[in-house]
Amino acid sequence: MNKPLFISAIDTDAGKSIFTGLLAKYLMDQGQKVITHKMAQTGCQGISEDIQTHRKLCGIDLLPEDYQGATCPYVFKYPASPHLAAALEKQEIDPSVILQSIEQLQTSYETVLVEGAGGLLVPVKPGYTTIDFIQEHQFPLALVSSARLGSINHTLLSLEACLHRNIEVKYLVYNHYPKAPEHISIDTLEVFKEYLHQHFPQCRVIHMPLDRAPLRFDG
Repeated sequence: MNKPLFISAIDTDAGKSIFTGLLAKYLMDQGQKVITHKMAQTGCQGISEDIQTHRKLCGIDLLPEDYQGATCPYVFKYPASPHLAAALEKQEIDPSVILQSIEQLQTSYETVLVEGAGGLLVPVKPGYTTIDFIQEHQFPLALVSSARLGSINHTLLSLEACLHRNIEVKYLVYNHYPKAPEHISIDTLEVFKEYLHQHFPQCRVIHMPLDRAPLRFDG
């Protein structure tokens, strides 16, 4: 059974959901039986909006597991960090429930892609962050970044946190949206590649094009 791949990002609205859906489509086209999962969704009701985005990008309808809540065990109405959105509904997220839902999917699917909420240090519950969950279960990570202003700092800080916690960064996803000046885009990518070469030599860079064209893998 393959380890689930966890998808996080340098901040919110970085392109995690788009990448998760595109990667699922890529793997499906390679013949893999794959499903996506969202650990917690805020700012909506019913079936997770991000799960719906994944299915649309894959060109498929919602799955039975989506209607059962197995692909997103926590959905909260208020658009905030998961810990706060849960507290506003007088709840607290239980990480073991998230893990159980992932393991349930693993019994029927070859590959499970787990999308986080926000960045690595977003609180899931008081005193427990997304990166704690990743580290605890030793999930390999795909980190979504970009060339927009501030991304070098946010990306290298995220990678430093993974290095400190001995987390495997399997992919660095370079989101080409929003479009940046070419010289900035090229230089930013070179900064990332230099850091990866020194600290995560096995990490591959995946390019996510502006027009949601197929993903492109470096190397």
